[in-house]
Amino acid sequence: MSKFPTMRLTGTPAPLAERMRPVTLAEFIGQSHVVGDGTILHHAIATDQIFSMILWGPPGVGKTTLARIVAQETKSHFVHFSAVLSGVKEIRAVIEDASSPQHTGHRTILFVDEIHRFNKSQQDAFLPHVESGLITLIGATTENPSFEVIPALLSRCQVLVLNRLTEADLSQLITRALTSFEKGLGHLNLNVPDDAIEALTRLADGDARTALNLLETIGMMAADGSPDGQPALITVQDIETALQKKMLLYDKSGEEHYNLISAFHKSLRGSDPDAALYWLERMLLAGEDPLYIARRMVRFASEDVGNADPLALEIALNAMESFRFLGYPEGNLALAQAVIYLATAPKSNSIYMAYGKVQKLVKDSGSLPVPLHIRNAPTRLMKDMGYGRDYRYAHDYPDAWTPQDYLPEKIVGHRFYFPSDRGYEKTVKERLERWISLKKTRREQRISTSRDQENT
Repeated sequence: MSKFPTMRLTGTPAPLAERMRPVTLAEFIGQSHVVGDGTILHHAIATDQIFSMILWGPPGVGKTTLARIVAQETKSHFVHFSAVLSGVKEIRAVIEDASSPQHTGHRTILFVDEIHRFNKSQQDAFLPHVESGLITLIGATTENPSFEVIPALLSRCQVLVLNRLTEADLSQLITRALTSFEKGLGHLNLNVPDDAIEALTRLADGDARTALNLLETIGMMAADGSPDGQPALITVQDIETALQKKMLLYDKSGEEHYNLISAFHKSLRGSDPDAALYWLERMLLAGEDPLYIARRMVRFASEDVGNADPLALEIALNAMESFRFLGYPEGNLALAQAVIYLATAPKSNSIYMAYGKVQKLVKDSGSLPVPLHIRNAPTRLMKDMGYGRDYRYAHDYPDAWTPQDYLPEKIVGHRFYFPSDRGYEKTVKERLERWISLKKTRREQRISTSRDQENT
């Protein structure tokens, strides 16, 4: 018999996510960069100087809740407006209500959910009343307001970016719901171990509403299947059974984390785009931070591709910024594009090896003096001491190059960078070897001249 019989519908009809919605700023979880001490919003609430704003962030991160808290903390008249269900007619009704005598002397906060759904004419209807101060507009959007909100309205609003909630935020939220008898599930006497809470936070994927909905569904089912008076245990397996979703084996601080990122890196280095894509998806599905993966790709672009394809670093950086801009899951494709590019790019670890050599030499040789001819000479005394003397300005010579030594005298001629024969680095190698040959000839000529002068 299944541990989870049909769920019993008991308790308050309001969903857990609605019941657990914070009502004060002190109860608000996450987004410390927006609501924490010293932030512009925290100061505005404390001084009752609220401004019009656009709250931009993914679903379930607290946009609606934060708007309600702003109204609550400033004792403002709060009007919740849905851009999906309302039009210009409803906007006018709200404006008339805000202008009525009963609201004279009281601020009206107009919260527009999904403001990006409004067209230009609908947004224009707000503009004069935001400008006059009749209403304080708080818009919420999951889309980039630069593209979805008209410039005139956007220029009169402060854009506040809300991030996906961290697993620590969601864990705190779940724990609060489990222990609250007044609003949460405390009356169900649930026993949810840490690994089960972690599984829920990973499934919620940064969305508080999803986390609480999952918890309520599984919690009610577990309570129904538990003997009266006994704590209802919820395990990871129970969560998998209820949601029919297998939790992939992954511990972001343990061995599997390092195993997967190692497999990913080695697949890129081995020029296997299919394997690299596979490990990318394994990590994403297991809950790895996509920006961590992106950072590893940026490192890979320098360590394993280098100047064999200088564009690789730009591709990796663009993928990271694209994900930061688009978020999950839309940004996954940008990561996949970079993975395929890096895997199929020509490979060279010459930069990695060169940097290792120079690190060792600097450590072993200490602070060698800068050659006089390439020192800066801002004063007459420095010039008299030989600073900058005989320096050759490269642009005065053909191809903007002339034989000249730049290393300290003790290590002149020492080489760190040996480019490969692959990709663009082959061109670099040919150019560099030509310059090195010319330098060597120049150095031999100088030595020969010096000897001739000594003999005379």
